[in-house]
Amino acid sequence: MTTLNIAVAGSSGRMGRVLLKAVTQALDLRLSAALEQTGNSYLMKDVGELIGAPCSIAITDNFSAALPGCDVLIDFTCPAGTFEYLSICRTKGVKMVIGTTGFSVEQKKALKAASRDVALVLAPNMSVGVNVIFKLLDMAARVLSEGYDIEIIEAHHRHKVDAPSGTALHMGGVVAQALGRNLSEVAVYRREGVIGERVPSTIGFASVRGGDIVGDHTVMFAGTGERIEISHKASSRATFAVGALRAARFLVGKQNGLFDMQDVLGLR
Repeated sequence: MTTLNIAVAGSSGRMGRVLLKAVTQALDLRLSAALEQTGNSYLMKDVGELIGAPCSIAITDNFSAALPGCDVLIDFTCPAGTFEYLSICRTKGVKMVIGTTGFSVEQKKALKAASRDVALVLAPNMSVGVNVIFKLLDMAARVLSEGYDIEIIEAHHRHKVDAPSGTALHMGGVVAQALGRNLSEVAVYRREGVIGERVPSTIGFASVRGGDIVGDHTVMFAGTGERIEISHKASSRATFAVGALRAARFLVGKQNGLFDMQDVLGLR
């Protein structure tokens, strides 16, 4: 059995800790580096303090020294952090699984360009269930293309900094593409005051932030006399870690290219 050497970025964060634990518990994976930004209070501390299990890996901000020898870096941080890691991974031949959201159009183009040199899995949501939902949404949108208004509602914890979530935006993109629409032209992100009747071709978004909600997403197709709702509710971040590890394994043998979870799960 081939053992993959895995590095985890943002190790002290909520998702980072879940990833560390998942990697150390997997029989075919080995944690080879735990990364954090300069100034983080956990630097040089043992990973074991974060996951409650013995581990001899110290958290470091010396990315250039830590990443060589790693097969895959798993990154659930922020766009600026992702590109800092990417610049090193690109030159060292370290593949990346990127679960970071909030990238601009230009940043997405830059990721595409970088994938000519290194293999990347980029997905707004690593959950296996959510990616099955994406497939269902494509089917539903094609069947419900006439007479149904489409609204997307998402809810996350109070600490999430971007809205709508990357998953909600991707859901909107899947639906818009299935309907032959451009999401940037039909998306409605805010409603306030006297706004007039709903334009039939639009796709509405609503965001909720509060408490410790891991992630809830619902796409509503509201027609006359009926309403179809396709929902996913995450109760634990472990579901994202499971998907991220599947993505890391998928990259074995891939030298370059930009992939997503639909590729990983064979849903194309």
